[in-house]
Amino acid sequence: MKEIKKTKSLCPECLKVIDAIILERDNKVIIEKECDEHGHFSDVYWSDYEYYSWAKPFRTNGEGLDNPQVDQRKGCPYDCGLCENHLTSTLLANIDITNRCNMRCPICFANAAATGYVLEPTKEEIVKILKRLADEKPVRCWAVQFSGGEPTIRDDFPEIVAEAKRLGFTQIQVATNGKRFVKDIDFIKKLKAAGLNTFYLQFDGVKEAPYITARGYNALPEKIAAIENIRKAEMTSIVLVPTLVRGVNDDQVGDIVRFAFDNGDVVKGVNFQPVSFSGRIEKEELEKMRITIPDLARLLDEQTNGQITKEDLYPVPSIAPISHFISAWKNEPQLTFTCHEHCGVGTYLFKVKDQIIPITRFIEVDAMFDFLEEMAIKVKDSGKVAKAKITLKITSKLPSFINNEKAPPGLNLRNLILNVLTNGTVGDTAAFHNKTLFLGAMHFMDPYNFDIERVRRCGIHYGLTDGRIIPFCSYNSIHRAKYEKENGVPLSEWKKMHAEM
Repeated sequence: MKEIKKTKSLCPECLKVIDAIILERDNKVIIEKECDEHGHFSDVYWSDYEYYSWAKPFRTNGEGLDNPQVDQRKGCPYDCGLCENHLTSTLLANIDITNRCNMRCPICFANAAATGYVLEPTKEEIVKILKRLADEKPVRCWAVQFSGGEPTIRDDFPEIVAEAKRLGFTQIQVATNGKRFVKDIDFIKKLKAAGLNTFYLQFDGVKEAPYITARGYNALPEKIAAIENIRKAEMTSIVLVPTLVRGVNDDQVGDIVRFAFDNGDVVKGVNFQPVSFSGRIEKEELEKMRITIPDLARLLDEQTNGQITKEDLYPVPSIAPISHFISAWKNEPQLTFTCHEHCGVGTYLFKVKDQIIPITRFIEVDAMFDFLEEMAIKVKDSGKVAKAKITLKITSKLPSFINNEKAPPGLNLRNLILNVLTNGTVGDTAAFHNKTLFLGAMHFMDPYNFDIERVRRCGIHYGLTDGRIIPFCSYNSIHRAKYEKENGVPLSEWKKMHAEM
């Protein structure tokens, strides 16, 4: 056993900030902490110390916002809003447009039935949140996800999407259970016309069992029907979002990836989310259900016969050199993925016949990223002539990082990457995504594995009606209950009001 670092965490009982130690034990990374009032707590932080250590050098510090919204008073994570000490601007904004839902999932922490309050901001309030996100400096937020509850139960949702489009958001998506889409293809068409880009579809597996446990009934036929109607509406961007729970659906990660490829005309990504626990849970249950990113990597390896391994899954900030280069090339700040290196991982997958090929198998990722960092430095001080020379150098050097013998046939990856680097537009990025299947995992924290160092680097934020912009994990662990109680309407009162309408 050895100590890795000291940090600050939360007591899962009283949510007070307490000291914590992250240590290695039996090749696992453990977080240990003690509350004076509620005693000792221990949880698995990452289940593979070697993988944890490999990810660590990818850490990249962001510069945060030039215009933070709140001052520091109580200290992190109570001053979220964002404060001047936050290191990553908003990469993706969540806006809960309702906490009402048309499902009653046993594992859900964000619905009115569970909280006892209905929180449903008006369209005008949502527009104010969008404007605040667009006003972030030095780089505005470009991507918004409307969430809930279930956003699609609002009939005015297409109007909300249209407002986001009008305000210049280039990636607009909805986190949805897909239930409404089963019988209402016209609603999908309205969302398409309004400017929606992507469906973040709740998807727990390709068998009945996990839905019975997680959703209370077999929702798989609804998922299949929703995907089919999205296809019929000629929309082509679905991301499958499995909430991963040990003993519930951890036997299906390989099948989920294969299902995504089988529906590759409309499914463009799979984003696994290892379960986080919003309320109190017994130690035995925590240990039984807890699953971490290295566990997912091992399961992918086992269930794809080694076609996807942990070496293929790179930490989110590994792609920061791309943003650094584009920023230097265009001489303007860019959104940079400076999330904590242990928050999430990802890769791009291709498929040739029955063989899944991660992009890391035919691109020397580390060497290419090092080269881009070097070129970013050179571009900053270059004139037009020097910039032209750098373009030639990049054009000639890129092929050396690509092994064409191992790459999928007919894939002009050099041109795809070059377009992203020199243009950096949404269209060029989309062209790259359309050639691949994105595979990612984001492990959101809960009070048991909470690490303040990770929160400070969070790039996925909630926009609230009171003007605050709050990191995902601190919102769900600390702020959500208080915010919904102060700003919501008691469920019984809401029902009475709407019965009279």
